[in-house]
Amino acid sequence: MFMRIDRLQAELPAPKRADPNAAAALQELLGGKYGEMSTLGNYMFQSFNFRSKSKLRPFYSLVASITAEELGHVELVSNGVAMLANGPDQGLDTEDGGDISGAPFEAMKDIRSAASFFSANGGALPVNSNSMSWNADFVTTTGNVVFDLLHNFHLECGARLHKLRVYESLTDPTGREVCGYLLVRGSVHAHAYALALKKITGVAIEKMLPVPNIPLGNIPECQKYLQEGSHRRLYRFSPEDYSEMAGIWEGEQALPGDPPGELEVVDGLPEGGKIHQLEGVPSAFSPDYAPEEMLEIATKLYKASR
Repeated sequence: MFMRIDRLQAELPAPKRADPNAAAALQELLGGKYGEMSTLGNYMFQSFNFRSKSKLRPFYSLVASITAEELGHVELVSNGVAMLANGPDQGLDTEDGGDISGAPFEAMKDIRSAASFFSANGGALPVNSNSMSWNADFVTTTGNVVFDLLHNFHLECGARLHKLRVYESLTDPTGREVCGYLLVRGSVHAHAYALALKKITGVAIEKMLPVPNIPLGNIPECQKYLQEGSHRRLYRFSPEDYSEMAGIWEGEQALPGDPPGELEVVDGLPEGGKIHQLEGVPSAFSPDYAPEEMLEIATKLYKASR
């Protein structure tokens, strides 16, 4: 089972302005080949299909706990996308639809991912930066623990490389913060899968790390997470379960170039940050009604249905 907490895994700063094209770029980290939908889908179905759980419990616990974190990563990126598309809060929820005859959203027809506005009002969707749908072909779950762990290592390395490229394309603090946090956590997951492969095969794949070579010390948005030790932590995301992964994530030092320290398994989940409230834009939703009227109508419909 999964437990949901009404917070994001990291605190995101508010965007400086509405930037739907930046939101589209960030979509690559959600629905791209190496995006969070892919990491979630791989680890989730691998954990569901895991063979010999009792015999290979530390490896199952590792994949299962990272699955829970990836759910939060999907939520984090989705919030970043919606925030960038929406821009700073400006109190628009209090306005009516206004005069729409002047084409107030004329610019939206020219944005890179126009469908994200026309269909989702600027919200996140399971698509990549060109609005191509994420699909299940990106999921690998073979039932062979070594093959799956090796695939996961490759997936995390590819994800880190793509996060860096998206980071280098953004200037707004919201998108860069998403990338900075995920670069640190992606390093943790790549390191964890490398250590798991070493435990089960004896091959020191961690000597390939960091792959790709991304020195986090050079990325400003990574610094606070490195200073607090996030690069050395795996979270159980559970009050009681998955402690067995400490048999894999233990004793080693942090990756070269990161602040040193022993690896640790942390009970529960990170403190995280608030979920920003996105302001509504009535003219982009239903110009004949103000939001409070829509709420009144919905309330009447709900009462009538009972």
